Amino acid sequence: MRLHNTLTRRLEELVVHDNTVRMYVCGPTVYDLIHIGNARPMIVFDALRRYLESRGYTVIYVQNVTDIEDKIIRRAREEGRTADEVAAHYTEEYLRDLASLGVARPTHSPRATAYVSKMVALVQDLVASGHAYVVNDDVYFSVESFPGYGKLSGRVRDDQEAGARVEVDEKKRHPGDFALWKRSKPSEPSWPSPWGDGRPGWHTECVVMSRDLLGETVDIHAGGSDLIFPHHENELAQAEAATGKPFVKIWLHNGLLTVRGERMGKSVGNFAYTRDVVAKHGGEAVRYFYLSRDWRKPLDFSDDAVAEAKRTVDRVYDFLWAAEALPDRTAGEPIPELDALEKRFHVVLEEDFTTPGALGALQEIVRVGHCSRQACDLGGAKAAASLVRRLGGSLGLFQSPRPATSTLADDVIRLLIALRADLRVAKQFALADGVRDKLGELGVELRDGPEGTTWAVRPPSPEPGACP
Repeated sequence: MRLHNTLTRRLEELVVHDNTVRMYVCGPTVYDLIHIGNARPMIVFDALRRYLESRGYTVIYVQNVTDIEDKIIRRAREEGRTADEVAAHYTEEYLRDLASLGVARPTHSPRATAYVSKMVALVQDLVASGHAYVVNDDVYFSVESFPGYGKLSGRVRDDQEAGARVEVDEKKRHPGDFALWKRSKPSEPSWPSPWGDGRPGWHTECVVMSRDLLGETVDIHAGGSDLIFPHHENELAQAEAATGKPFVKIWLHNGLLTVRGERMGKSVGNFAYTRDVVAKHGGEAVRYFYLSRDWRKPLDFSDDAVAEAKRTVDRVYDFLWAAEALPDRTAGEPIPELDALEKRFHVVLEEDFTTPGALGALQEIVRVGHCSRQACDLGGAKAAASLVRRLGGSLGLFQSPRPATSTLADDVIRLLIALRADLRVAKQFALADGVRDKLGELGVELRDGPEGTTWAVRPPSPEPGACP
């Protein structure tokens, strides 16, 4: 499998040891509910994890929770709660939102506050090696001490100026230097350290949790493109300065969500909470919406776009549930077109995880299934449905079972079948045929046999022009 590595700006082969992929994905700062833009990396990299597992890899998937940060402290003051209470509440809400999107739980979900002592140890090592310095009980990383600084983001260290995403502080030796340890203010959460009570910097947290759970070199480190600088650049600098080893083999960054071309964000106010979008359209529609676009490119969000994704998902389920309700038949001749489409599905995913092409292959499989049903090849229709289930499952799609028909609906259908039988006994064949035809229009197919009349849900007819 080849993936586009942000560090090298090219496609690179994913090469791992022991068939195990060690993967770290930056998680949320838990001070509020996640918005629908935050959900994009969660879905995209969950799908990548699922696909790798479907191809026989073992994936150790780590996604952290930042449970101490300035935004959490501010929210705690606003709500009259402790920072721990705020973080615990929004962590649970975050996990609830992930479940609604069909995102599997990570192998490990480390909380930053559980690793503070190890963060202190890393900072001590960086100070001792000359990569960090202490100023008034704060500790900063010296970007000038690390020659490779800027290689991930492409920013030139000497040209950096304090600005939008660089912490402004006159105590720093260089505008790009960043905090590894911050002295706590009165009433703020704090932990002991050689430099006084304080808390770790955001960039240090991910380095320590990643190293502890995945080792000094990670196979894949992923997140939104907004994290390339400064967060991931600063992670890389600390980790490689501390060990002298490559921190990450392949860096992956998804494009950001926009609204009418403007980046979605809470600071802008043009966002929607994930749970509100899921309540309106369903979690699988959101997942399909994201996977139907190139994961590395910006994506414009609209209700109409997600609604269209839902209609597509519903059409696939209409086919699946109808085909799976067909009577079993001895398998007929293999369908070469299905084999070719399965191969295409894998080929496009293994070339930079091109999910739009993979979904296109799934839609073609559905078309083949419709055509098989139209040609009375029930085995072909069921084979197509089985393939959609298997391949779709490798991306976290199309796994819902056929909903049970309500008891009332069953009773009404049986009542109409009994009425039709009575009409046939009374030789009122036109009326009996009318009952059968009306049920057929509603998607209920009647079958007369030696044991009486049975019924099943009939798959929808292919759209005009769908079959050659």
